[in-house]
Amino acid sequence: MSTKEKLLALVKASPEIYSGEKLAQALEVSRTAVWKAIRELEKAGYRFEHTPSGYRYLPSDVLAANEIAPGLPADLAIEIKPSSESTMKDAKLAFAAGESTPRLLIAETQNAGHGRFGRSFFSPKGQGIYMTLLLAPNKTFGELPQYTLLAAVAVCRAIEALAGEYCEIKWVNDIYLKGKKIVGILSEATSNFESGTITSVSIGMGINFAIPQASFPAELQVKATSLFPDSEPKITRNQLIQKIWEEFFALEAALPDMGYLEEYRKRSFVLGKQVSFTLQKQHYQGIAQAITDEGQLVVATESGPITLHSGEISLESIE
Repeated sequence: MSTKEKLLALVKASPEIYSGEKLAQALEVSRTAVWKAIRELEKAGYRFEHTPSGYRYLPSDVLAANEIAPGLPADLAIEIKPSSESTMKDAKLAFAAGESTPRLLIAETQNAGHGRFGRSFFSPKGQGIYMTLLLAPNKTFGELPQYTLLAAVAVCRAIEALAGEYCEIKWVNDIYLKGKKIVGILSEATSNFESGTITSVSIGMGINFAIPQASFPAELQVKATSLFPDSEPKITRNQLIQKIWEEFFALEAALPDMGYLEEYRKRSFVLGKQVSFTLQKQHYQGIAQAITDEGQLVVATESGPITLHSGEISLESIE
């Protein structure tokens, strides 16, 4: 461990004030080295109270693999970048390069993040969570779970457990809090044509964590919010990331138990409501009746029931 890593571990262990001399003795370095380590940590986003008698560590929300890893699979590789074009793209490049899986790729900000149908995702630095889990299942499509649905349930469970907020799901991949979107999920897969197996699955998430409501672009003000829009976060991003994937891997380990699908249905705010959508250039309206075991949405229309598949349409309105 470097001096700054040792110093950080020491000051985080207790809320007391540490003098420069005490830190220097504990770390067996000079006081100048202590001062430099504090400066480096502050540049990285960590917060310290500077007092006449020394330094006190203040709660800091800096993404750190060692705070995310506990409770997750031992073979999970975690990569954190200060910025990325897109963590989904990072996952594709990692798979192409033969990197180990499972692999969690996280970025402080994205400059080209996107959701379904190529829609851009608002990704302010330090105020959101932008990540992609890369898996290499090597199974047929029929053998795989509905990863988008499973991930949506994992996110809802994690938010409820840590923040005490009940979230709902807009079919198929958006998480809503109090009527506004806070999470977008995107799953993509690659397959081997000859063997018919799915060689990789990338599950991307964009989470509005602590974005002030006034900071959203004008067109998103009425549609989106964050978990902590106007108050000090009760938890850290590291804690939420860890809990999401802990829930995800627990649900995956429980397969073929489909309990996650029933919970997905219970959290849906689409079922039983009138929806409108466009399919093959034709406009439809109807009542969302059911979500199948394959994750499809069944809508009762004047023309009869229509089954919508993930990725082929976007719901235009819900009443």
